[in-house]
Amino acid sequence: MTGSPTAAPKDGRDDHAAGIRVIEAGHANRHYWSDVWRFRELFYFLAWRDVLVRYKQTVMGLGWAVARPFITMVVFTIVFGRLANMPSGDVPYPILIFAAILPWQMFGSAVTEAGSSLLNNSPLISKIYFPRILIPISAIVVSVVDFFAALVVMAALMLWYGYLPPPQVVIVPLLLVLTGVIAAGVGMLFAAISVKYRDMRILTPFLVQFGLYISPVGFSSQVVPEKWQLLYMLNPMVGVIEAFRWAFLGGDHAFPLLAFSISVGLAIVFWFVGVHFFRKNENIFADII
Repeated sequence: MTGSPTAAPKDGRDDHAAGIRVIEAGHANRHYWSDVWRFRELFYFLAWRDVLVRYKQTVMGLGWAVARPFITMVVFTIVFGRLANMPSGDVPYPILIFAAILPWQMFGSAVTEAGSSLLNNSPLISKIYFPRILIPISAIVVSVVDFFAALVVMAALMLWYGYLPPPQVVIVPLLLVLTGVIAAGVGMLFAAISVKYRDMRILTPFLVQFGLYISPVGFSSQVVPEKWQLLYMLNPMVGVIEAFRWAFLGGDHAFPLLAFSISVGLAIVFWFVGVHFFRKNENIFADII
């Protein structure tokens, strides 16, 4: 054997000359977030691949992102608006419903996709090194695409009913980020748990569906008795949904300051708990997946 082996870089960085990457013991922990940035192109690839897989071989394509919330809106309008006769103030009930469906559909879809993302990418995880946290976070991008597709329906509904959005509609991007942070925190938790316990993959859609009915999607949270309001606001999506309604509808809908503040606090908690739990179990993913 001729030649001498290339000296391994002590900081764990890429050895471009040798075309290899040497990972020193403890490097992943010390340089984890810099590695997340270094592998950002992988994030873009995973996100774009998920979008293509979702719509490339479907008959309706992005139409599904429009059809699902629209059908949900019709059903909820009939059940809650006509049969249960829930109040909607001076706002047409379909618009009241759809303003809540927008964030909920993004949240539910993002949690479901992120929760199963590690199992869906098991061959990639078991073969190469990269920060695994990129997988559940990139899975959320598909839900953002769905959100903007459904936003077209919201615009059409408001145009149909002659309802102009108020000036505060400009905060919708901020509310979108808040929804994504909550979904990412919960999604990372579910993703890490699903690697150890495969039942979680089956349980996640059930939990998301259950959350739909205990969130103020088909009705306004104002119908909840006052003595239960604070407890109800511990659902982080309550403040988000009511803030979306305020942003789109204005009028009698005052900004839900308390509920929104609780949602922001819970978003921070879910994010840090999700990241901590994910990072704590990340080293064993490749062994048991």
